Amino acid sequence: VQYIPNFTEQSLDNINSIYNLSEDKQKIAYLTFDDGPSHLTSTILDILDKENVKATFFVIHHSKSLNKYIKRAYDEGHTIALHTATHNYGIVYASVDSYFNDLNIISERVKRITGEESKIIRFPGGSSNTISRRYSPGIMSVLTKEVLNRGYRYYDWNISSGDAAGGSPSPEQIYNNVVNSLSKNKVNMVLMHDIKPYTRDALRSIIRYGKDNGYTFEKITMETEMITQRVNN
Repeated sequence: VQYIPNFTEQSLDNINSIYNLSEDKQKIAYLTFDDGPSHLTSTILDILDKENVKATFFVIHHSKSLNKYIKRAYDEGHTIALHTATHNYGIVYASVDSYFNDLNIISERVKRITGEESKIIRFPGGSSNTISRRYSPGIMSVLTKEVLNRGYRYYDWNISSGDAAGGSPSPEQIYNNVVNSLSKNKVNMVLMHDIKPYTRDALRSIIRYGKDNGYTFEKITMETEMITQRVNN
């Protein structure tokens, strides 16, 4: 059951028509999904399609049976970005070479599926992660510079949906985590996961709240401002 706040389709249409904000006054939100694709990705794509919203998917290496969701997302105009193949911290952050070897696996897979090389990445755990210190002290200080040298652009987040914090949060909790953090004074980079059912169930309400409140939703491109966190290793 999807969590929908207490408003109707008609009230949404009326609000949108009343405000009719021009593009230069609307603020931007980026919906980003990590760790997919999964079988939930199909429903998420259905919602994005119905709401006419483009998003960004930071994918990892899953079974070939899920390739169709990467292809569909790409064909429907979403950005397919890279999140490393294994998302295994012990492998990814063992060394600089190990990181790029792992990244290349998912990069080549995405290129085979979409026909296009992606240079948009997100580090497992974000660039501010400290777990990498366990495997290679100082590696994030090196990687955050080296990925740029190799033509990549990396994106962290400044809003977390909390869907990877453990437990089983309700769709309402996910909704509140996102909408209460949106701000018209910043670029909003929202972290979600398309492997979580409660995120799927909150998504439509998040989008409608954003539309009601003057936000536009965009996908990440190579021209998008990098939203990065403080490097702690």
